[in-house]
Amino acid sequence: MNKTTALLTAGALGLTWSGTLLADDDYITLASTTSTENSGLFDAIIPTFTEETGIDVRVVAVGTGQAFEIGRRGDADSLLVHDTAGEEQFVADGYATERLNVMYNDFVIVGPSDDPAGISGSETVTDAMQLIAESESPFASRGDDSGTNRAELRLWEDAGITPQGEWYRELGSGMGPTINTAAAMGAYTLTDRATWVAFKNPQDLTLLFEGDEALFNQYGSLLLSEERHPHLKHDLAAQWHEWLVSEQGQQAIADYKVDGQQLFFPNAE
Repeated sequence: MNKTTALLTAGALGLTWSGTLLADDDYITLASTTSTENSGLFDAIIPTFTEETGIDVRVVAVGTGQAFEIGRRGDADSLLVHDTAGEEQFVADGYATERLNVMYNDFVIVGPSDDPAGISGSETVTDAMQLIAESESPFASRGDDSGTNRAELRLWEDAGITPQGEWYRELGSGMGPTINTAAAMGAYTLTDRATWVAFKNPQDLTLLFEGDEALFNQYGSLLLSEERHPHLKHDLAAQWHEWLVSEQGQQAIADYKVDGQQLFFPNAE
């Protein structure tokens, strides 16, 4: 079916499109984090990018570790993830030619409103983690090698703790399902703020600790290697990569809010 026939058919069926009618191959596959998907960010910014460029973005939402694996296999055209050390290693290993800062927010610890470990008065996140471990209060870990899971494990390490035992539950799930499980268990968990703010079923969970510099959460875009994976849509992916750090892309990110609260803060370099 050519584009004229498609438009006539659409008109006959009463269907409309916003923006440009896309050719079948005018899209890229983006491997990104569950936090960017669960927060609703992509639903807000991808239509703007598509309207400006005619390129659609199809998101595969997985943990950062899984996104790296997808990128190594050449099964995605672009990556947007949040593990700076892992991203820099990905470039050093030759799987990407460039990494750019795109945006940031922070991690927070949520838990039961009665705060059985007493973390709400902690001065540092290290203090909070130690109180959870010492009291053996239930803690729900994503356990999925995501950027959030990697950050959580670094926090335990900084606190001098190897989390283990019945109180520590590794779930192997995304951020939304992990918060749901924590709510059902009456457990603490580490979450990115964007997913928490957008989450609609907190039950008895409440935000109990925030504000430590160690909870900073940086997101980066990776431009994959054409030499390593020549079959990928490098020209289209480069437009997405560059748009994210452009004035238009950064403004689209800044404009996304839930209940009046900005969830991501642009910081392109």
